[in-house]
Amino acid sequence: MKCKINISSAHRIKNKKLIKTLVGACVDKEGCLAKSISIIITTDPRLLEINKQFLKHNYHTDVITFELNDKNKAIEGEIYISSDRVKENAILYKTSTENELRRVVVHGVLHLCGFGDKTKKEKETMRQKENYYLGLYDNNISRETSK
Repeated sequence: MKCKINISSAHRIKNKKLIKTLVGACVDKEGCLAKSISIIITTDPRLLEINKQFLKHNYHTDVITFELNDKNKAIEGEIYISSDRVKENAILYKTSTENELRRVVVHGVLHLCGFGDKTKKEKETMRQKENYYLGLYDNNISRETSK
């Protein structure tokens, strides 16, 4: 089954095709079966509203992931990302906005694949996996630009 990946944003997203390839690679390499993943890029106020309404958290965050499928079924999920947080994090971590966006996309996909980030060990595993998949993306960019 091929995973349907949708990306929606009010702003232009660079390299949508490669981001979709990255999402697919993450799902495949983690041994997951996915039906559909929607990535919705929104603003701080909208994500804060979602955070309050669904998670009962009253603070800003960069990404919220919702798993919509039943357990042991093909992944169906939504990943909400704050473009405002992505921009601020890019400055904070001295990286490009595009790279930070890719990181939070991968982070959300890893949540859909069953990875958590509550404990120190889970956070370390999550960061290692994010770095691994971002490395795959960078390799794909190199191949695309050398064609």
